[in-house]
Amino acid sequence: MAESLKISKCGSKEDVYRELLPQIESVIAATKDMVANMANVAAILKTAFDFHWVGFYRAVKPEALILGPFQGPLACVDIPFSKGVCGAAARTQKTVIVPDVEQFPGHIACSSLSKSEIVVPGIVNGKTAFVLDVDSDRLDAFDDIDRAWLEKIVTALLRAAS
Repeated sequence: MAESLKISKCGSKEDVYRELLPQIESVIAATKDMVANMANVAAILKTAFDFHWVGFYRAVKPEALILGPFQGPLACVDIPFSKGVCGAAARTQKTVIVPDVEQFPGHIACSSLSKSEIVVPGIVNGKTAFVLDVDSDRLDAFDDIDRAWLEKIVTALLRAAS
């Protein structure tokens, strides 16, 4: 499937997401392995949108996230639920959009090139299982279109693993 992935970079951002979602669902339907599926989703999103960084942090220990599959430059490894944008999304179990990371209290600067960020939590049985973290090297790069489609992608990941 990866070789036949079709990513059209013309049209609106929503058009690209609309085209990608069924392809992502097809790719991740091949296995229930969450790490493998996270790796493919990160690669697809990075390729489609050329984001600065796309990846996952997994909640494998209480109240802390650990780095999972990602695409982009070197990343922070451990993030407590009490710190940063990823921690805020994990703690509140809500998507967090940050137009300017320098203005976010407690932001963890894994890369000085990151300017804006969106983090979508994946919730299993009422607990945060992981977060999808996407960084841009542009200010104010994310909006409600990204929120809606990235939440659909996280839902697809959760469904594929069950």
